[in-house]
Amino acid sequence: MSLSDEGRVEDLNTFHAWLMRAVDLGPVAVITGKNGDMDTVGSAVALASSHPHLMACGLHLGRVAKRMVEHHHAPFRKLNPNHRAWPADLAGLIVVDASAESQTGLSLPDVPKCILDHHATNEWDLGENDISLRWEVKATTELVAEYLFKYSKATLTPQVCEFLLAGLITDTGRFRHANHGSFSTAGNLIRHSNMDYQTFIQFIEEETISPSERGAILRGMNRAELTEAGPWSLVRTRCGTLEGKVASLLSSIGADAVVVTRQRDGLTRLTVRAPRSSVNHGLHLGKIMAEVASNIGGDGGGHDGAAGWTGAVEPVAAESAFIDAVARTKRKE
Repeated sequence: MSLSDEGRVEDLNTFHAWLMRAVDLGPVAVITGKNGDMDTVGSAVALASSHPHLMACGLHLGRVAKRMVEHHHAPFRKLNPNHRAWPADLAGLIVVDASAESQTGLSLPDVPKCILDHHATNEWDLGENDISLRWEVKATTELVAEYLFKYSKATLTPQVCEFLLAGLITDTGRFRHANHGSFSTAGNLIRHSNMDYQTFIQFIEEETISPSERGAILRGMNRAELTEAGPWSLVRTRCGTLEGKVASLLSSIGADAVVVTRQRDGLTRLTVRAPRSSVNHGLHLGKIMAEVASNIGGDGGGHDGAAGWTGAVEPVAAESAFIDAVARTKRKE
C-alpha cells in the first residue's frame, strides 16, 4: 500500500521494536519466498546480517542468488521441503517477499511473525503478536535498505549493499520497471558502499547457460503462438526450464502479455510478463494470478508486470484460466 513518509517512519519504528523484543528472547528465522529469487534472498541475507540471533533460510536459491551467496560466502540455510525441526526456543519469524504462507513452501511454527513484502496481493492471516509492512515499492530490498540505513547503518558493508542492490536490479528488470524510489535507493547503496557499479552489474548479468538450456530456450521461442484474449493480445508458449528468461525475451515483441507454461513433478507453473504500456491500460498480472488461484486452486500472485502461478492442474486448464481472466479485464484507453 502507499504510505506517506510519516507512515513509513512509523512502520520502521514498529518493526524495530518488534525485532528487538524478538531477538532478546531467542533466535529469529528470516524466511525467504520459495522461488529463491534475488529480491527475497538479498532481503533475508541483508537483514540477517544486522543481528547474530537472525538466520536467513529458505527452500531454494535462484541462479543469481546462488552465485551471490557463494561469491560472498553468505550464511544462508537451505531447508528441506518437509522441514519441521524448528528450534525449541525460536522467538519469531520474519518472512520476506512472500504474500502468503504457501509462498514460503513451508509449514511455519506458531510464533510471532513479521511480514515484509511489496506484492499487491496479500493472503496472510495475522495474529495479535504479528505485524506486517507492505510498502508500494518495486523490491523488498528497498524496504530492508531503508530500515538498515535508519537503525543499523553499520550493517551496510559493501557486501550487504551488493545483496540489496542485486535484489533491486533483478526485481525491476534491470530498472525497466523502476520508479524514483528505486533509483534513490540504488544511488544510496552505491554511494554508501563506494562500489564499482559497472563491474557489479557485469557480475550480475553473467549467466552460464548450458547447451541443453539454450536448446530449451530456443524450443520455447519456436513454440510461441499469438492468442487474442478479449481486448488483449497474448503470446503463449511452453518450456522445460528458464521460463522467466523465455518470458522476458518474448515480452519484447510487442504483445500485451506473455504466458510461459512449465510442468514438472505433477505441478504446472505459469510465468507471465507484461510491458508497462499494458499495465497502464489496466492489466495487473499479480491480481490476475491471484484470481486464477481463487478459481482453480494453487498459489498465484506477484507484481503488476510480472507474476506467477503454481498448482496441480493440467497445463491446458491453467492456461485457459489465465487467458479467461485476462479476457475479462477491461482495457483502459
